[in-house]
Parts: sequence; structure tokens; C-alpha cells
Amino acid sequence: MLLFDVLNPLWWLAMAMVGFKLFAFVDAATRREDAYRAADKKTKQFWLIVLGLALGLDLLLGASVFGILALVGLVAAIVYMVDVRPAIKQLTDGRGGGNKRNMGPYGPW
Repeated sequence: MLLFDVLNPLWWLAMAMVGFKLFAFVDAATRREDAYRAADKKTKQFWLIVLGLALGLDLLLGASVFGILALVGLVAAIVYMVDVRPAIKQLTDGRGGGNKRNMGPYGPW
């Protein structure tokens, strides 16, 4: 039975979704709390709860490509990755610290 799951492209897509949610959760957990507030992107606790629920439901209920909860969780992970993460990285210079360089409109100076 497991062999048939591995051969199914939808199984691979579901596993990719779980991996994406896991990456988003781990990334959110490793960012500084004050960076979330400084970027005005809710709080670290909010994002950990949302992303943790998305990942946890996939792991508990089984990952599905067409499940409504899986898709809602995927949207939450996408929002974090394309909106929250870049804003936090810009504030922390991508290394978890403060902005160490002077940035002009065309790059560092």
C-alpha cells in the first residue's frame, strides 16, 4: 500500500506542502520577537500558533492536497513566507541582528 502512495504525484505534492509548512514554522520560531512588532506583522506567538496548527493538523489528520484545512494552512504559510519573513529579514539584516549596513536606494553605501 505504501508503494502505491509513493508513486502517486499527489502524495508528493502533499509532502511538499507539509515540508513548506515545516520550514515556515521553524523559520518563524528562530526569528526575534521584537522584529515582528517592529515590522508591524502581528506577534511571534500569533505566527507560531497559526503555523503550528497548520502543520499539526497535517501531521495528525494526514496530509491532503484537497483538504480545506490543509489549503488554509498552506495559505497561512505562504502569507508568512512572502509578507512577514521578508519584512523581518529586512529589519534584522537576515542574520538575526540589527541593520549593520547603511542601505541606500540602490544598495549599501
